[in-house]
Amino acid sequence: MIPCIAIIGRPNVGKSTLFNCLTHSRQALVVDQPGVTRDRQFGQGYLEDQHYIVVDSGGIGESASSEIDLAMLKQARLAMVEADLIFFVVDARQGLTQIDQQIAKELRKQNKPVILVINKTDGLDAEVVKSDFYRLGFKNMATISASHNRGIESLLLEAFETLPHEEEPEQSITEEQAHDDVPKVAIIGRPNVGKSTLVNRMLGEERVIVCDMPGTTRDSIHINMKRMGKAYMLIDTAGVRKNKVAMDVVEKFSALKTLQAIKEANVVLLVFDAKIGLTDQDLSLISFTVDAGKCLIICANKWDGMDSDEKEQVKSQLSYRLKFADFAPIHTISALHGTGVGDLFKTIDKVYKSANKELDTKYLTEILETAIESHQPPLVRGKRIKLRYAHCGGHNPPTIVIHGNQTDELPQSYQKYLSNYFIKTLKLEGTPVKIICKSGQNPFAHKRNTLTPRQIYKKRRLMKYVKKSG
Repeated sequence: MIPCIAIIGRPNVGKSTLFNCLTHSRQALVVDQPGVTRDRQFGQGYLEDQHYIVVDSGGIGESASSEIDLAMLKQARLAMVEADLIFFVVDARQGLTQIDQQIAKELRKQNKPVILVINKTDGLDAEVVKSDFYRLGFKNMATISASHNRGIESLLLEAFETLPHEEEPEQSITEEQAHDDVPKVAIIGRPNVGKSTLVNRMLGEERVIVCDMPGTTRDSIHINMKRMGKAYMLIDTAGVRKNKVAMDVVEKFSALKTLQAIKEANVVLLVFDAKIGLTDQDLSLISFTVDAGKCLIICANKWDGMDSDEKEQVKSQLSYRLKFADFAPIHTISALHGTGVGDLFKTIDKVYKSANKELDTKYLTEILETAIESHQPPLVRGKRIKLRYAHCGGHNPPTIVIHGNQTDELPQSYQKYLSNYFIKTLKLEGTPVKIICKSGQNPFAHKRNTLTPRQIYKKRRLMKYVKKSG
């Protein structure tokens, strides 16, 4: 089995920074502000031939009075239970606190191997720093500086000595995500539309924190799952508000992480509140997804409880506001009660298959010729743009390269027409088609024709005739 390491500690001691060091990534959101991490964040790392799974958790604070604090504490305890080894992170500059002692008491109840990780030790004497934390009673201690990536390798070597591993660990879902046949599904939308509720419903467990308050999810959470033998990666993202709304630093970084998740994903699920309708911010997210060339599925959440007139109004709104993304299938769901959620996986498989469909050059050229017969390209300076043949230039999104003459002058409107024609003819579902136009080079361009003696003689005779006529 691949060992699972949980990172536990109070807020703002550098847990997410350590997580990024261990996973060699920037997956976790790091801001100099307590309480940024709330859900469990899973990642995979390696040192030489040894692989391991790392779990980042929210900070355990002084009190758990609010609903979010209680949910964060529950997530941290789940990380402790699932882990094979626990990294208990403390702050060397602040020293031992009462909260550290409470967490240590909680860890001793878990009966799991623990390594006390003393962070932020740059510029400090290691032995002096350790002396302040001996009273916690942990045998294994390590001093690191996560922000400067110091002491990480020695920390991992100590962890591997504590947990010996098998030479051939059994395959896990985390390893499968490196394969191309595992679709990455990002769930995006405005705050408080039910994204995390939908993720929990798709997983069948309370995996991410759900609270009836906007901004509960702050980071992009990557979750591996299997359903009916098929592997998926779900990415729960933070809600994105309008730029005009005043946002703090954490929310700005959360919005950037959401846009990065869209670019990383293969399939994007846009969730909106059906009772409110499709807003301008939803349209902006859809436009960004289409421009990124990602598969798109529209989910109208909170469909239950609406009367027939409200439902018809939402359907008519979708029909005229989504003309620029009419290829996207629309689902009406209730994430809270699970209505229509099971059908999403069938659509995810369809759109992912469409995005990776093999396209034959001969067939694409025949479709191009049929499209030209139906609607000719426009004239440019009195000359018709000629489109000769097409071939596949890539997948996800399907990319079609069209060769011809004067293709640089081909208007965007005609390229959009060709894209829609290919989508309709190839019966692609939920994915845009990217058109790339290339013009053939004229071998005689910028070359002066050398006249023969006979041609020079004729030219002189013609010039004399023109002068006499004038």
